[in-house]
Amino acid sequence: MLLLLVVVTLWIARQSMQEEAERTTPQHRVDYYLEGVDSTLMDLSGRPSKRLVANRMTHFMDDDSTELESPRMTLYDLDRPPWHVRSETGWLSGDGEVLLLQGEVKIDRFAAPGVRPMHITTRDLRVQPRDNYVETDAEVHARSNQDRIDAKGMQIWLQQPIRIKLLANVRGHYEVEP
Repeated sequence: MLLLLVVVTLWIARQSMQEEAERTTPQHRVDYYLEGVDSTLMDLSGRPSKRLVANRMTHFMDDDSTELESPRMTLYDLDRPPWHVRSETGWLSGDGEVLLLQGEVKIDRFAAPGVRPMHITTRDLRVQPRDNYVETDAEVHARSNQDRIDAKGMQIWLQQPIRIKLLANVRGHYEVEP
């Protein structure tokens, strides 16, 4: 009888310790959400620098991260057309340093005098908004007028001077104007 009492007591103690651990473990919980988000960041001279639009934004209290539904980001350039980046979903780190655009990603820049249009499709893009830098390890397909480039992996610095680094398996087709 005494042995049964000791076993039951130990079992109850173990159960209460597990319940206490579950209560003190932080949970990935939503503290607020917004629908129809449209946020514009201005530069020091008062011109738009970056714009983020999303159908829904869900913020999590434990790590200060944010999930985005159908995010669309615009990176403005002083003398050239802006870059437009959109994806299926996104995740923004709590400090705002990293934006992960998940699923299919499209990057566009329209033509202007002296500027060729650019259309890039890829997947799972990592964005460092502060540096106007994007990268992916996925397949990349880029088009500009009749020219096209396909590659595996890419890095782009979207501020002047714009640089694009294609990482592997690069194939291109270029149309020569007469």
